[in-house]
Formats: sequence, structure tokens, C-alpha cells
Amino acid sequence: MKIGTDGVLLGAWTPIENNPYSILDIGAGTGILSLMLAQRSNAEQIDAIEIDEEAYEQCVENFENSPWSDRLFCFHAGLDEFVEEPEDEYDLIISNPPFYSEDYKTESEQRDMARFQDALPFEDLIEAASLLLSENGIFTVIIPFKEEEKFIALSKTFDLFPLKITRVKGTPTTKIKRSLLAFSFTKKTNFPIDELIIETARHQYTEDYIALTKDFYLKM
Repeated sequence: MKIGTDGVLLGAWTPIENNPYSILDIGAGTGILSLMLAQRSNAEQIDAIEIDEEAYEQCVENFENSPWSDRLFCFHAGLDEFVEEPEDEYDLIISNPPFYSEDYKTESEQRDMARFQDALPFEDLIEAASLLLSENGIFTVIIPFKEEEKFIALSKTFDLFPLKITRVKGTPTTKIKRSLLAFSFTKKTNFPIDELIIETARHQYTEDYIALTKDFYLKM
């Protein structure tokens, strides 16, 4: 499975100033976020959960072949199963949730509907984060910009408040496409909100994007 820009952005952007000891990656896919956080942090325990069998198997293989295999563990489970018997609290929870995109249309209406239902409901994700997050923990996600307002409002109902927001544009002239959001249990009136542009032209990356992601690309 190829690595998407969303995952790279979230893994590089996620704040780790609270020096997390334990990290949880919800909907890990092939494990890219967990691997990036293992590279960036000194966390001793990095758990990932993934429900799809093929992705889970690839995630386990990627963990085992990484320099941080002793710190990484993937559970083959759904979020509901994982939350039922929580054994740990986590100092950092990170998720690049599957979401239904209006751009995603196939010839099969049935397949489109299945894709929509596969999406992890934001409310389930936020509720799980609020249950599993430690007192001074941080919860981060990347979502479509058009969902930002709704996601923040939902998070407030679970006592999770914005800590940092970065809005992402593909180029200087395109609309904002994604929102990188960080939350904590501390309510802040002033928190940083900024904008990140990825490219000025095709494969001409901005200095900001290079500075953020250069540690994770072989060629940049």
C-alpha cells in the first residue's frame, strides 16, 4: 500500500512536547504513523490497532523490520473491541481516520456506499480518544477541512479542546483541503492556527513542507 501525503503530514506535524511515554495509533494501516513517531520520540510503548487483515499483516511486517521493533506492537482489532477492555492510558493518540471523500466515486453505487460505511465515525474516534488519553495527553488527527468545525464541536462534548490547528493547501491558489488538529483536556483561549502549502508547482515543494517532512523522505 502506497504512503499518502496525509499520513506523512500528520506523523511529522504531531506535537510531542509532552514527551509521550506511550502512543496509540488508531487505524494504523501499514503502520506509517507509528514508525514516524518511533523515529521522532523516545516513547517506550507504541501500540497500533488495525481491523483490516491485509493492512494488519503488512503493519506487523513493517514493525518487525524496523529499527524500533522492540517498541512497536500492532493489535488486529476494531476500535470498539479495543475500548471495551482498556488496559492502558496513552500520552499521545494519533489517527489518520478513513473518511468518505466526495472525490471518491466509482461505477458501483454499492461500492461507494460500502466505502462510506467503512469510514470510522468521528464520534466513535473522539469518544475513544477521551477514554484512552492520559490527563496531560495529546490527540491528533488529519481530516477534510470541511469537517473541521464539526469535529471541533464534537470534541468539546468529550472535554477535548484545540491545542493547535494547521490548515493544508496543495498549492497557493487551491482551496484548503485538510486540517491537522491537535487536542488536549486543557481549554485554551489562544492556540496557534496556521496554514501549510505543499507545492508551488508540480513536485516543487515549499520550504515549509520540506522543513516539516525532510527527515522522512529519501529524496526531497
